[in-house]
Amino acid sequence: MKRLLPALAIGMLTLAGCANTSTMGGDVYRGSQAGTAQTVTFGTITALRQVQIQADSRMGGIIGTGGGAVVGGLLGRQVGGGSGRQLATAAGVIGGAVAGSAVEDSANRVRAWEMEIRRDDGQNVVIVQKADRPYQVGQRVRMIGSGANVSVAPY
Repeated sequence: MKRLLPALAIGMLTLAGCANTSTMGGDVYRGSQAGTAQTVTFGTITALRQVQIQADSRMGGIIGTGGGAVVGGLLGRQVGGGSGRQLATAAGVIGGAVAGSAVEDSANRVRAWEMEIRRDDGQNVVIVQKADRPYQVGQRVRMIGSGANVSVAPY
C-alpha cells in the first residue's frame, strides 16, 4: 500500500492539474457566444509566429504544489530513520512542491499562433489563438467577434 499511494497521487495530480485549453482555439465557441450576432472582418496573414499560451490554473497552483508536496513527503518518509527520516521527509516535501508546480505549469501550456493580420480596411491586428489548424503567411482569413473575443478562421 505504501508503494501504491505515491503512484495514485501522481496519477491524480496529472489529471487534476490540466486546464481546459480547448476554448483557446478558433473552432470552439463559448456557451455565451452561441446565438449572438458577431462582427466578421476579413484580412490577410502578414506574419506568423509559434508561441505558447500559459493557461491559468483552476486552483491557483494548489493542486500541483500541494500534491507534489504530499507525494514528495511520502517518498522522503521512506528513507532513513530518526532525524534522518525527518530531514528526508522535509526535503521530499520541498522538492515535491517544486516539481509538482513545474508539472502543473507544463500541463497548462498549449501551442499557439501569434498571427499578424492586415485587415481589408488597412489596419494591422495581432491575434493569438491555439494552434489547432495550420495557417500560412498570405492566407486570407476572417476574424469573428470583437474586443477580447476574436477568433481567426480560414476564409
